[in-house]
Amino acid sequence: MLLCVSLNPAIDKRLVLHELRVGQVNRAVEAVAAPGGKAAHVAMVLRTLGADPVWLGFAGGATGAALLNGLRALSIRTESIPVAGSTRTNLELVHAGQVTEILEPGHVVTPSELQQCEDRFGRLLATSPQSIVILSGSLPAGVPPDFYARLVRVTHEFRGRAFVDSSGEPLKLALAAKPDFVKPNQQEAEAWSGRKIESARPAEATLAQLLEAGALAGAISLGERGLVCAAAKQKGATLFAKGPALKPRSTVGSGDSSLAGFAFGAAHGFSPAESVRLAAACGAANCLAEGPGLARAEDIERLKREIQVETLQ
Repeated sequence: MLLCVSLNPAIDKRLVLHELRVGQVNRAVEAVAAPGGKAAHVAMVLRTLGADPVWLGFAGGATGAALLNGLRALSIRTESIPVAGSTRTNLELVHAGQVTEILEPGHVVTPSELQQCEDRFGRLLATSPQSIVILSGSLPAGVPPDFYARLVRVTHEFRGRAFVDSSGEPLKLALAAKPDFVKPNQQEAEAWSGRKIESARPAEATLAQLLEAGALAGAISLGERGLVCAAAKQKGATLFAKGPALKPRSTVGSGDSSLAGFAFGAAHGFSPAESVRLAAACGAANCLAEGPGLARAEDIERLKREIQVETLQ
């Protein structure tokens, strides 16, 4: 099982504007709503790759119903935890080739709702041990910062592998639980390490620190400059994937798409080079898509042939 855990899901609403005038009335020329939250994007790309992922998360109100209906329309299996609050809506304002994101904070999770989520998580892994679990996204109010670490430990109890994409204190605490894979982006890795990352070499050094802190493997995405990947058991074999130059429609969700590529590669026993090539292609294809997580299979396949993977010396 490929289980995508979404503790702070959303509806992504993309508004396209010809003009964006602060303090005045703005009329969108296009409005599209789709399932959102990092874990939803991961599940969507996994489905595009041919996997059969399961989405587990909170859902409440009319937006929660829309989220679940949207995921099911994409043939993604859902395990929802009903909540009293309403699922948040994230806005993407597209104007003049730039995307401005406005992210709602999300509802406050109650102790009872959180316990239901943890219980459902355990039952899913009990029925499907040796699963790959993807823990991605921010934690809403009411969820303690060590919750990802707790889920990593439960995953290992059922002989599964845990992939973590988070930041701040949740990432720091998750590392202590020895996740199988971590994938911060450049800004998240800089915040964790306190060091600037301007190229593949500093990313390699920061990735080594993440492995020393507990991760068994990981990657740092550098946006258009590429993707750096390494594993603790393969010392001195840091891989760097650089994709072709693109004119992106939006980069929102590209990191999630890359994570889906890594998880898919792990599930199918791909070599490290094959996995990082697929991950880079998924991230690049997302830049060309109509929305986050909507990378097209034909774009992924085409871009895979253009991705250059090398070993950093």
